[in-house]
Amino acid sequence: MKKDDSKAAKGENILGKVLIMAGLVDYQKGAVVSRQIINKPTGTVTVFAFDKGEGLSEHTAPFDALVQILDGEGEVTISGKPNKLVAGEMIIMPAGQPHSLKATARFKMVLVMIRA
Repeated sequence: MKKDDSKAAKGENILGKVLIMAGLVDYQKGAVVSRQIINKPTGTVTVFAFDKGEGLSEHTAPFDALVQILDGEGEVTISGKPNKLVAGEMIIMPAGQPHSLKATARFKMVLVMIRA
């Protein structure tokens, strides 16, 4: 199967296509950009792009959530403990524990939530 290095337009059917995940969202100055690529009753997969200094404020979720950094570097704080992550690294945010994310440099990530 041939890889498609082009960016898949939002709303374009990406099923069965080989794509570069980090290419599914673009950085925007002063913003957090997200694109949900799977949305099922049993879970979601969302790709995010954070500009430097942007983030998601502290919150909790009822399910474990896996974050994998695709590009750049960011900080994931879980129950008050900051964790610096770079491209290729991942962390699992446990259900019910407060967590937040901050772009120490701009970064892209994928968030996988499986509902149990």
